[in-house]
Amino acid sequence: MANQNTQVKSEAAKYTAEKVSYAKGLEGVILCDSQVSFVDGLAGKLFYRDIPIQELAENSTYEETAYLLLFGKLPKRQELEDFKAQLKANRNIPNEILEIIQKYPKHAHPMEALRSIVSLLGMYDTDDELHTPEANARIAIKLIAKFPTAVAAFERFRQGKDYVAPEDNLDHSANFLHMFRGPIPSDLDVRAMDACLILHADHEMNVSTISCRVVISSLSDMYSAICAGVGSLKGPLHGGANEEVMKTLEEIGSLENTEKWVKDSLAKHFKIPGFGHRVYKYYDPRAAILKNFAEEYAKIKKEISEKLQMTELIEKLMVESLGESKGIYPNVDLYSGLIYSTMDIPKDQFTPIFAIARVAGWCAQILEQLADNRIYRPRCHYTGTLDKPYIPIDKR
Repeated sequence: MANQNTQVKSEAAKYTAEKVSYAKGLEGVILCDSQVSFVDGLAGKLFYRDIPIQELAENSTYEETAYLLLFGKLPKRQELEDFKAQLKANRNIPNEILEIIQKYPKHAHPMEALRSIVSLLGMYDTDDELHTPEANARIAIKLIAKFPTAVAAFERFRQGKDYVAPEDNLDHSANFLHMFRGPIPSDLDVRAMDACLILHADHEMNVSTISCRVVISSLSDMYSAICAGVGSLKGPLHGGANEEVMKTLEEIGSLENTEKWVKDSLAKHFKIPGFGHRVYKYYDPRAAILKNFAEEYAKIKKEISEKLQMTELIEKLMVESLGESKGIYPNVDLYSGLIYSTMDIPKDQFTPIFAIARVAGWCAQILEQLADNRIYRPRCHYTGTLDKPYIPIDKR
């Protein structure tokens, strides 16, 4: 008994000390070994499975990038064709779930709808409780295939429009835009969407990825883990920044107002969306790629030309003010929202599109976690007072 008391006192001293060193928000903490992706924040570089993101955005497709993340290698031609065929074969959502989606409240946030759809999909999947590597790989393919259908279905229904079924003759990005908007998309729209999905497909240990890995570490099912990822991504500090960028441009109103607005905001120490990152201390490479697409759109769509000029001026002023001194540079959100708006995508659907991309990374991270699993169980720095006596209710 004496030894037990000694141990309790030792534990209390360790976890309730007035001064204890820990990383709030897990900043800089290494959680696991991983080969999925890596962010070199000081150099402003992002790698998927050792390959620089610029090479993938320029040369790859989302399907090929998803295969790379899931299976750790670039596919050979036949492997890619087989993978694309599996994705196309799994795009449809059960009719029972489509009927439920039609009854969702029209005012519901699309991320709430997506989270609920993922949960429903788990109940209809007979692979869900097998918990084998083969079954989990099949689930990953199903999730990647069905996310665009889920997002597009809710958008069509909430607008009172007819559901657009998947088209087998269209690849992943083109099929999503077709289901979402109706017409067959332009080549530029497809290239831009494919680039956006590639650039958002994974990003190392962000909060939604951690959420997925934590849930699956208890040996829960993949659908539950992916629901956790969707829930984390819904938060405006993670998935909603590009929506805030567009709101900022609307608030500024015109190119003439931009410089004054930025200088006033900096003087008041306001946080300007689209800039800064917990890891990147240099220009986010994804932002540079998307800026090129925004410039390409501006040449053919005059309605976004002024917004692009406003964004570029904001970037110039922010980099001059905070780039070298604070390491605050553009992040991926600065230009992605502008591209989505050009495609006539509502602002509250920006984050679901992020999820359409990121589900490949989530699944890859889940499979990696399961391959060398240990359930997550950190400790806290307890700031209360121990050994308070219980006070009976009539004496409180």
